[in-house]
Amino acid sequence: MELLERERELADLDAALDAAATGAGEVVLVHGEAGIGKTSLVRAFRRRVAGRARLHLGACDDLLSPRTLGPLRDAAPRGGPLAAALAGTDRDAVYDAVLDLLAEPSVLVVEDVHWADDATLDVLRHVGRRVADLPALVVLTYRDDELGPDHPLRPVLGALPAVRRLAPSALSREAVARLAGGTTATSAGLYRLTGGNPFFVTEAVAAGAEAVPATVVDAVLARARALPVPAREALEQLAVVPSGVDLALARALLGDLSVLADAERAGMIEIHPRAVAFRHELARRAVDGALPVARRMGLHAAVLAALLTDDEPDLARVVHHAAGAGDDAALARHAPTAAKAAAAAGSHRQALALFREALRTVPTAEERAELQEHLAWTHFHSNDRPGATAAGAEAVRLREELGDPVRLGQALSTLALQLWAALAIDEALVSADRAVEALRGAADPEPLAYALNCRGVVLVNLDREAEGLADVEVAMELGVESLRPLALIYRGRARWQLGDPAGREDIDAAIALAERLGRSDDIMTGYLNLASLFSRYARYEELREVVARMRAYVDATEYTTHARVVESFESRLKAQEGRWAEADAELRWGLDGQEGGGMVGRHALPTLARLAVRRGSEEAVDLLATAWTNAEESRALPPQVEVAAAEAEQAWLTGNPDLAAHARALLPRTVGPGRERERGELARWLHRLGEPVEDFPGCPEEFAAGLRGDHLGAAAAWERIGAPYERACELVDSQDPAAMLDGLVILDELGARPAAALTRARLRERGVERVPRGPQQTTRANPAGLTGRQLEILQLVASGATNADIAARLVLSVRTVDHHVSAVLQKLGVASRRDAAAALAELESA
Repeated sequence: MELLERERELADLDAALDAAATGAGEVVLVHGEAGIGKTSLVRAFRRRVAGRARLHLGACDDLLSPRTLGPLRDAAPRGGPLAAALAGTDRDAVYDAVLDLLAEPSVLVVEDVHWADDATLDVLRHVGRRVADLPALVVLTYRDDELGPDHPLRPVLGALPAVRRLAPSALSREAVARLAGGTTATSAGLYRLTGGNPFFVTEAVAAGAEAVPATVVDAVLARARALPVPAREALEQLAVVPSGVDLALARALLGDLSVLADAERAGMIEIHPRAVAFRHELARRAVDGALPVARRMGLHAAVLAALLTDDEPDLARVVHHAAGAGDDAALARHAPTAAKAAAAAGSHRQALALFREALRTVPTAEERAELQEHLAWTHFHSNDRPGATAAGAEAVRLREELGDPVRLGQALSTLALQLWAALAIDEALVSADRAVEALRGAADPEPLAYALNCRGVVLVNLDREAEGLADVEVAMELGVESLRPLALIYRGRARWQLGDPAGREDIDAAIALAERLGRSDDIMTGYLNLASLFSRYARYEELREVVARMRAYVDATEYTTHARVVESFESRLKAQEGRWAEADAELRWGLDGQEGGGMVGRHALPTLARLAVRRGSEEAVDLLATAWTNAEESRALPPQVEVAAAEAEQAWLTGNPDLAAHARALLPRTVGPGRERERGELARWLHRLGEPVEDFPGCPEEFAAGLRGDHLGAAAAWERIGAPYERACELVDSQDPAAMLDGLVILDELGARPAAALTRARLRERGVERVPRGPQQTTRANPAGLTGRQLEILQLVASGATNADIAARLVLSVRTVDHHVSAVLQKLGVASRRDAAAALAELESA
């Protein structure tokens, strides 16, 4: 069929390729509903690439669990560096090889990225952030109507610094008439049926019926039924294989490919130099969906048998077809290996699906116990606390039945960390103690070293540094090199929390060793602990540096737990700088009981609660309660201090000293080396409440000056740190009218309504006659109290823009826009985008 009404999109692709030829590469996103013509557009563009750049093609598959790095395996030149890197286990080597591949004029096309595995998404994010300096064009196609709010492609698209978006539209009535060979009048029924969707149009036209078929599926099946029996049977065999079938597999399944000639002439399939494929995925699904179950299982079995003749079969495909064939024996043999490989590559969603298949079919308790331990860590990295603890507990149960104390000790150690992450602290300590005791007499030192490390991690995170330090030092003495990085990390953190900042040297050494050993989890754990310590001890410039390194690392991985913690540090820095609305929107995930549950929530909830207090939000009371519950369950001092300080601040702002009860109770726990900042933080708010707290040895100057009454000195110290709200509060505390007015300006600019109101009252009490009124809380055009950014986003929502469109327009991540939209809907009291648009119309007419 002729390609119609795509001249503008082809011109845009040509322009992007011309720009790439000058070294200004970019990512082009081709998106739209199924059948809208994304593949046809890209196919037409590919013909224009010849002689201008090298072309690399890959596609993602709708498998039970997508192939790990599947589209890159498709695109990799055979025998080249990328193929070699993909055959190994070094993730960085894959990233480097892809960038090297694109270091010469190139076009990389990856189709159907809505089906991409996590590892592929990691690579695309990594490449997309660097392609601007390459002579290459990256073209990604996807179905935007399949991207739900939590689809893993969303944050990848949001992380790309600049993209060109092409959204092919439905065909006009005139184009439909042209394809149908009639007029707009005679083709009216066809247009109504298809809505101008090019695939639907071509299928209905090709069916050749005098009347338009009731559905497009009917049209596809009508065309298939018209084929000779051998061609139809061959078509059915290919239909059970998602996406394309490489020629070797097609020959193994069909023998002579000439049997496909009739199907090719009918336009149902296309034969390329490396693969046979249905012309459209919807056609494949239509044929596959019409197969009787027994017939479909037999066809899957044929594909499985053909795949297993390869010395190194693609295990994701093997598992998919074994499941389709109902071959549990094949699943038991291959699913565990496929699951572990996917987890090792960071494809955690795929690993979860594969582990489920493996656990359903493996025959022995020993195998199931091992898989449950792997599954626990996969759930952990996916930020699924309940899944992680359930898998860890099941592994322990199975190990107890098997009676092997060494393997039981290892399972208990893993479970201890999952329980700690879920804030089941008592259970975590019991599990950790049981593990160490079970392994003390083990001949192999590695299990005991692992158990001691795990208990040390829990203890140091509970601020029981001396006990944790003893464990990790014994673990190091056992001489297990692979476990040394984790021990060094927590030895360094324990030392620093006990008052010795030189503990940082241990963490730096741990990260360097982990890099040499290729232990990516330990690298990220090292960075996260550095960030926690820099935040705890107000070393903000170093915190910004390590957060930037962490961001680069998580952008190249799909470790949701790590990513959430990184986001929390970024947002906390924004909150300190006064970028409150942005920080609030980015931390809203902390209120999701699943996503923000457990230990991850302690990084988001205290900041959310403090922002609510400072902005005078109606949510403040509830957020403080939620944050305190999480912090108390964590049994960690930093989040408890942060929430207690926010409660004391609320007491100061509202004149209700009872709200500072937690701050008073915590103050004695902050006495001692390594706790000076926590003590200073609580002391300054209790001091503002008129309580008898004083400066103390080692108190940081920004706190000490205020406690001594030198509020202008404290304000200067906070200005050096870059904390405008804290500076403004000290200016207000100075009781100097000029300084207080300066502080009021800052508070108004920040939107700190409660502190600004308190300041105005104080100024009037001091006889200042001309106190600035300040900004009104709402305006006639905005009685809902939306921020400027929220009003802007509401207007875009009302215009019909998707969150991805808004993100591109405002240069924000899609995740940030998701949070902004949720906040807007909440403030408006509506549940849908349509209702939000109606609410905007009411606001504008009020």
